[in-house]
Amino acid sequence: MSVAAALPAGLDIVLVEREPQLGAHSTGRSAALFYPSYGHPSSVCLATASRHVLDDGGFLSKRGVLTVAQAPGRTEIETMRATSVDPGAEIIDGLAALQEICGALRRPLDLGLFEPDVADIDVMGLHTSFVKRARMRGVEIRRNAGVVDLDRRADDRWSVETSDETFTARVVVNASGAWGDEVARMAGVQPVGLTPLRRTAFMTAAPGDAADWPAVVEVSHAWYFKPEGPQLLCSPAEEKPAPAGDPRPATEDVAAAIERINAVTSLGIRSVTSEWTGLRTFSPDQAMIVGFDPDAPGFFWLVGQGGTGIQTAPAAGELAAAQIAGEPLPPTLARYGVRPQDYGIKRLRR
Repeated sequence: MSVAAALPAGLDIVLVEREPQLGAHSTGRSAALFYPSYGHPSSVCLATASRHVLDDGGFLSKRGVLTVAQAPGRTEIETMRATSVDPGAEIIDGLAALQEICGALRRPLDLGLFEPDVADIDVMGLHTSFVKRARMRGVEIRRNAGVVDLDRRADDRWSVETSDETFTARVVVNASGAWGDEVARMAGVQPVGLTPLRRTAFMTAAPGDAADWPAVVEVSHAWYFKPEGPQLLCSPAEEKPAPAGDPRPATEDVAAAIERINAVTSLGIRSVTSEWTGLRTFSPDQAMIVGFDPDAPGFFWLVGQGGTGIQTAPAAGELAAAQIAGEPLPPTLARYGVRPQDYGIKRLRR
């Protein structure tokens, strides 16, 4: 949706969505955290380049993130401090200092890294803004319109057949997430080897003093939790391969998160109010793919966000739109180290 919103006005654009709701599989299941230091270095560039859009639109609110560890994890914490893009990042030593930031923590936790610049994202607000901008540019949106056939015609245009209509287009943007390789195969295009990984989250009641806590993440990503109004959003932060689809939470994943979190906090989680599972899709080298396929004219890839999709969406949309429209890279992206070649598919086909 961010690409449709960023493309120049005057183009004839149709967005087809297989689901009745836009962004149902990833955007709608996001942890809603702007954490620019997280992810592949190329995604860090896109996230930092997106900050001004998120700030100016009022889509961010103060949260912070505290990564916690036991004493043997000091090396990992120090490495994270060295690579963090948060100018206020600081190492927190000792349980007492950790408890000043989040009072529920307990032994054997002993140190952490606090990054105050991390923020909550108004995911729904941001996505709605993309939809509004796209519609203002004349973009037609078709829901319940899964692609059933995709062919390159003799006149160098693509024929896109959905369950209800058939469209022809000079450019097809493959922004189908976990289904990216399936769409490529349908088009006769070589897949890139995308790997969808499942991740579960659940909500549970929060203590009365939790509203001002940061997000708390275990250093090896065995679990995390963050305040969401009167509740806590918790996760085992698992990364288990899964086919493209609509996965359901596994009881053992929720139970594992509860056990791990209870072992190092005073939360005493006993029940959950809701739970869900989403897919985070990665390319073979973990970097996002944004660019035309050199072997399939007019076929544009926008896949492999790997859990950073919503926080990189403004800049990723601008990057894709510039390439599709044949325009120079926007200076706002170049300023933060975004280079189109770092996202191109050629790196995976050498």
